[in-house]
Amino acid sequence: MAVQLAVKGTSIREQVTPEEWRARVELAAGHRVLAHYGVDDMTYNHFGLRVPGEPNHMLIKRTDWMFGEVTASSLLKVDFDGKVVTDTDVSTIRGGALIIHAGLLKGRPDLNATLHTHTVSGMGVAAHKFGLLPINQHAMGFYGEVKYHNFEGLEFDHDMTPKLMRDLEGGSVMILRNHGVLVCGQDVAECVVTHHFLEMACRGQIAALAAGEGNYTLPGKEACEYAHSQIRRGGRRGGKDWASCLRLADRLDPSYKT
Repeated sequence: MAVQLAVKGTSIREQVTPEEWRARVELAAGHRVLAHYGVDDMTYNHFGLRVPGEPNHMLIKRTDWMFGEVTASSLLKVDFDGKVVTDTDVSTIRGGALIIHAGLLKGRPDLNATLHTHTVSGMGVAAHKFGLLPINQHAMGFYGEVKYHNFEGLEFDHDMTPKLMRDLEGGSVMILRNHGVLVCGQDVAECVVTHHFLEMACRGQIAALAAGEGNYTLPGKEACEYAHSQIRRGGRRGGKDWASCLRLADRLDPSYKT
C-alpha cells in the first residue's frame, strides 16, 4: 500500500517546476526498483539527486522512510547545509544524507546523483582485503576504476566529507571498506544501472570465493583491460536498462509517481 504524505498548503507538484517534478518521479522510481532488487536496509541509505536548474539544491528521501515507500512528493528538497526548503514538516537532514550526499554534490559539481548502500554482498566485498576482483564479466566494467575509502567510523561528522572527497579523487564508484558502496553519476539512470552491475559483481565474487583459495580463476591483465574497453565503448550506463526499470516500477506500484 502506498504511504500518503500530508503537506501544508499546495501540493509539492504545484510548488515545483516541470523539470523538478520529472526528476522527482525518476528518483522515486529508482528507489522502488532498488528496493525490488533487495537494496533496502530498512530506513538507512540514501539516494541524492541535484535539482535541475538549481545546482545548490538536492532531492533526497526522508531519514525515516524506506526505499520501497518513496514517492515523488515525499522527497525533500534541501540545500547543501542540510536545510529543507520544501513545504514540509521536516526542517533539516543529518547523518549520511548530509555528510555523504550533500557534501559530495556540493564538492563535485560534475556529479548530479549519489547512491550509497549497505547490501550484504557490497559489505562482504568491502571487507575483502583485495577489494573487488576481476573475477566475472560484471566486474570487468569496473576494472581499474574503483576507489577505496578506509573505515574511520560512521559518516556522521563534518570532517568526514573531505576524506570521502579525497578518496573518491575524481572517480564515481567507491567501496567504503567495512561499510558498503558509493555510486555516483550524472542522473538516476546511471546510478541505478551502475549499482546493479556492481552488486552483481560483488555477489559473483562472494560466490566464487566460497570455493576456497586455489579453486577459482582470474583472467589475465590483458583480457581484463580488453573486456573493460569493450564495456566502456557502450557509453554511460543506463539506456535500455533504465527504460526497462521504469516499466518495472510501473508494474510494481505506479503510486511512486504521486
